[in-house]
Amino acid sequence: MSKITRPLRSALYIPGSKPRALDKARSLPCDAIIFDLEDAVSPDEKSAARATLAEALSEGGYGARLKVIRINALDTEWGKDDAQAVRDMDADAVLLPKVGSPADLEALAEIVGDIPLWAMMETPGAMLNAPAIAAHRQLQAMVMGTNDLAKDLQTRFRADRLPLMTGLGLCVLAAKAHDCAIIDGVYNAFKDDAGLKVECEQGRDMGFDGKTLIHPAQLDVSNAAFSPTEEEADLARRQIAAYEEVIASGQSVAVVDGKIVENLHVATARETLAKLDAIAALSAE
Repeated sequence: MSKITRPLRSALYIPGSKPRALDKARSLPCDAIIFDLEDAVSPDEKSAARATLAEALSEGGYGARLKVIRINALDTEWGKDDAQAVRDMDADAVLLPKVGSPADLEALAEIVGDIPLWAMMETPGAMLNAPAIAAHRQLQAMVMGTNDLAKDLQTRFRADRLPLMTGLGLCVLAAKAHDCAIIDGVYNAFKDDAGLKVECEQGRDMGFDGKTLIHPAQLDVSNAAFSPTEEEADLARRQIAAYEEVIASGQSVAVVDGKIVENLHVATARETLAKLDAIAALSAE
């Protein structure tokens, strides 16, 4: 399965059962939409939600936004029907909750075929099996389910998320080792922009590609946090220029702002500028 090379700064959950929300999502500045058939849909609406979502996707209009469908777990009474329905929907990927091992992904792949798979990482077992899950041939992205993980770990809420750090770190390592995208969990206080910014910055520093969001009001903060800043872009350009200059003169190490710049720093600088270009391309569509 090829790596996702496009930005995933913001992945917004949208209830698959709400036509108004499905329509509004067409104009929101999110990089990905996670159309939710699981937690956001009540048991008595599950079947109808499939039809509602299928109709919305068939109408199109979501532009360059990545379209991901979160189904119910396969061991629920709705999971297999969801998976079978997804095969005929215009989706870019299917997100499976409560993934505990590669066998869960394999069971889904047998139903949906070659559609790229995303995995909800939200249990202690998933944390311990993260490398094997990330190695599945069809897996494209991991999504942290921090609320469920905190519940299973019986932790208390902390702004620094210290009780979750082991699990978050294990999943980041597994994703990077196997070239998967990895998206951080939700921030529940959707009116607390300052708290969201802190958590987004923490996630970016850890290596996450973006954050899952529960409300459109969180989009601007997340998009900004996971985008290169003007200062970072300027530094990247100067590092590349300085390095190319010393290479042309037969040397191998440049100095920018009093710090050594080697080829590994230049590789990071090029990635920074490529991400900016990709963000600009998304914004233009």
